[in-house]
Amino acid sequence: MLQKLSTVAAWACLIFIIYATLSHAGGRPELTTTEPPVVVIVERFGAYGLLGLLFCLAYPRRIALVCALVLGSAVILELLQIVIPDRDARVIDAVEKLAGGAVGIVSSRALLSFAGGVGCTEFLAVRVHQVQRKGSGRIVDK
Repeated sequence: MLQKLSTVAAWACLIFIIYATLSHAGGRPELTTTEPPVVVIVERFGAYGLLGLLFCLAYPRRIALVCALVLGSAVILELLQIVIPDRDARVIDAVEKLAGGAVGIVSSRALLSFAGGVGCTEFLAVRVHQVQRKGSGRIVDK
């Protein structure tokens, strides 16, 4: 159930990022009305960090696919801004997005591997409770 939820959330997050990236400047969602540069950096970094985390949870055994989706979308969407009249593609923007995506992927894999000794959703969704039987010393799945 958790893997299905994370899959839907990951694709919804990507769709929202596509909308926010490719919509004209006036229709773009904003966190604040003034948007100082630091807020914009946090938006980009955080959005792709969340995207990396969600895709890692959705596809735990497909790290190459996750990296291609998250990091590839950062580069492709930034390049697509060239064709939108009031948007501009900048290398620094792409770097911020790539860094956020990489941090999201790496931190989720590290945290979940550390927590359960297995990859992403196996620990969360298919967590096996092991209990030790009295006297037998055997570990059984509950």
